[in-house]
Amino acid sequence: MNYCNRDLGINYIKTRKNHTCYGMGLGIIVLDDAYPGFPGDVRNASAFPYPIQYEIAEGVDNHTLVWEEDKSPCREPIKLAAKKLERMGCRAIAAECGYFAYFQKDIAGYVKVPVFMSSLLQVPFIQQVIGPERAVGIVCAQKRFLTDTHLENVGINLDSNYIIAGALDEYGCPEFDNLWDHEKRPECPQSNYDKAEKDMIRTCSEFCDANPHIGALMLECTGMQPFARAVQRVVDLPVFSWGTLLDYAYSVVAHRDYYGHV
Repeated sequence: MNYCNRDLGINYIKTRKNHTCYGMGLGIIVLDDAYPGFPGDVRNASAFPYPIQYEIAEGVDNHTLVWEEDKSPCREPIKLAAKKLERMGCRAIAAECGYFAYFQKDIAGYVKVPVFMSSLLQVPFIQQVIGPERAVGIVCAQKRFLTDTHLENVGINLDSNYIIAGALDEYGCPEFDNLWDHEKRPECPQSNYDKAEKDMIRTCSEFCDANPHIGALMLECTGMQPFARAVQRVVDLPVFSWGTLLDYAYSVVAHRDYYGHV
């Protein structure tokens, strides 16, 4: 980030809400799961132009959050992680996986900073942008695990204009399996960028071709957004992702100033 001068509005400081750190940005709850992420993946802090603070939801891995039908054991570890991030001084709290949508209401009602638990929060907004005659194409990791509860908890009307595609379980994306599918991934999760990009482009292209009334794509999964630009070149549609949500989240809690001339 480049600034022309120091912020002259910061001339006096005092403790804010018992926070321990200052100049913080987004606090992100991550899964207690060891796998890598390319730049652009939420668990890779290097590509974001604002401060990122991570906190692990202890004991909550891909299996317990996504695969397990009973998600109640996840609630307390996620709340604890959110509270730690809030006390640290984070301006807003997010998470790294779209399936954290299940706990949007729980966490938003538990902390006093804005909460963005799922990329899917953008769907109602996208629907207003593209109009009622076109659909939001939601590309998630595994469609079979994205329940009505996930959707409703982020404000999605189940009878509204959206279509869901499962990249892993419907279209087949081996490079994503190698990272996120606990039944298929190797002991040391790994992925090839070029192969993953081709899988993502193929999935989104086939999805849009089969549903020509799609007006925008919503990439639900944290690991899909590194390929959003490549996908957009091919499908030529607005593409929303975790990246667009995090950029927006930071912009509303740490609004930028404007430097220019008249």
